[in-house]
Amino acid sequence: QVQLKESGGGLVQAGQSLRLSCINDKGSLEHYAIAWFRQAPGKEREFVGSVTYVGITEYSSGSTSDRYTVSRDNARDTAYLQIIGLKPDDTAIYYCAAKYWALKFNRAAEAEYWGQGTQVTVSS
Repeated sequence: QVQLKESGGGLVQAGQSLRLSCINDKGSLEHYAIAWFRQAPGKEREFVGSVTYVGITEYSSGSTSDRYTVSRDNARDTAYLQIIGLKPDDTAIYYCAAKYWALKFNRAAEAEYWGQGTQVTVSS
């Protein structure tokens, strides 16, 4: 069973960094690809990046691609989203999502499980 849980969000100043974490509160992330999405107020949920179980990563082609890094530690059953150089435009709820044995995972409609999200607020 899968119950995703994100952590690591908060209120930060522009230019700082954050590392968000995603775990399965009911067990393991083994064999699951993990994708990160974000949703800003009044906007649609958008893909940020993903990592397969074997560590293949994919990123959005948008403006976040050079500041966002997705990774995972299978020994700790944890996936991460590192964000550097935070900007006020990065303010959003960040979600992790899981898809079993996916080699590619970049669409919200493909997600089998979602976390509740963690709020990231960046002040200028």
